[in-house]
Amino acid sequence: MTAVETETEAGRRAPALAGERAHALRRAGKSSVGTIIAASMVGTTIEFYDFYAYGTAAANYFPRVFFSDATNPTVALLLSLVTFAVAFLARPVGSLIFGHFGDSIGRKATLVVSLMTMGVATFLIGCLPGYDMWGVWAVLALCVCRFVQGIGLGGEWSGAALVATENAPANKRALYGSFPELGAPIGFFLCNGTYVLLELFNDDAAMLAWGWRVPFLLSSLLVVVGLLVRVHMEETPAFRAAKQDQRVVKAPALEVFRTSWRQVLQATFLVAVTYTLFYTLATWSLAWATKSDAQGGGGLGFSTKEYMTMLMVSVCVFALFIVLSCVFADRIGRRRVIIGSSVALLAFAALFPLLMNRAVVGVHNTAAAMLFLCLGFALMGIAFGPIGALLPELFSVNVRYTGSGIGYNIAAIVGAAFVPSVATWLSSHWGVGSVGLYLGVMALCCLVAILTCRETKNVDYMQ
Repeated sequence: MTAVETETEAGRRAPALAGERAHALRRAGKSSVGTIIAASMVGTTIEFYDFYAYGTAAANYFPRVFFSDATNPTVALLLSLVTFAVAFLARPVGSLIFGHFGDSIGRKATLVVSLMTMGVATFLIGCLPGYDMWGVWAVLALCVCRFVQGIGLGGEWSGAALVATENAPANKRALYGSFPELGAPIGFFLCNGTYVLLELFNDDAAMLAWGWRVPFLLSSLLVVVGLLVRVHMEETPAFRAAKQDQRVVKAPALEVFRTSWRQVLQATFLVAVTYTLFYTLATWSLAWATKSDAQGGGGLGFSTKEYMTMLMVSVCVFALFIVLSCVFADRIGRRRVIIGSSVALLAFAALFPLLMNRAVVGVHNTAAAMLFLCLGFALMGIAFGPIGALLPELFSVNVRYTGSGIGYNIAAIVGAAFVPSVATWLSSHWGVGSVGLYLGVMALCCLVAILTCRETKNVDYMQ
């Protein structure tokens, strides 16, 4: 055989050898399905649990605990809500830090550190003295803890999504990608359930004295479970292949903005609408349904406990549709599912104001409120579910942690950080229809973003 023939034969065999090696890497040292589920789900469960816990405390307790609202309750509430936004601003920083290490040293070690960072900061918030003891230093300590919490959260979702999808069979990546997405409804349910139980058995004085601390301290139990699972999981096959082929880059963030800035923008607007929808359903509508016109609400006549209970029921619909949408995303493609959800969200944005308008549905209309919540959370599940696979699939393996993390966490600022404030201002000045218009604009941005994306269902995920 001539040298040319030898080289030709080697060229023909190279793809087959690469495929065999990739298959071997997928099988070698692969984590069990149970470990993958636990490792990817527990972090996002804690992420959403912590955010809901902080949001509830910032609205109900922190104005009196940390900001001494005796002189001006409104200013105290606004200052308290500003600390809520601190973590959103910190999250892109966290995605840069943890994305760098996730793409350079590996997913496993980075996820362990991000969970530790997030867990310690959350636990310390529950231990902080109030304004009466530390004065302005208590506020400063709260902001520092909140910022550190945001740093840890910034590296959490993208790493969890990679653990799930880089361990998945090629035809089930979206289904495996639903594991971290399910952390959202689970965290919401656990947090709301904890506060409902605490408020059921304690009066306002007890909640201010110690009750508000309990959800933050309890999160440490979830952190311990998460650490035990993540320490024992294996590194993902895709990262092992990249490291073996010496495709790991020294500066992933620079590489992302040099080669994949378009994908970062697409990721941002694909996710932003889900944040806008979620905080419209879970935060704005809670205030709108329970507060009077004079308090900036819609006067729908619900108590806080009633509406929180309805939210806990409807969030189960959210979880169900996450799984269903991912099953369909594996069958017909991510692009079709997201296009369908975006169009449906445009229709929902136009129609839901009727269900939340006292002049149309009257006062204390449980059926209308539940229809609004269940439809909204069903669409939230359809839009949010495939994101766990779609965002990582937009990026190559050597910048996947960084790229998907940056897009996801910038979306948190665009779609979530100011939603409660903006939606409250719009509804108080222009009526509930303006909130629908706000959501419709975000849905349109998502539709444009997905139309510019290629279908990623069949991409080579090892590359």
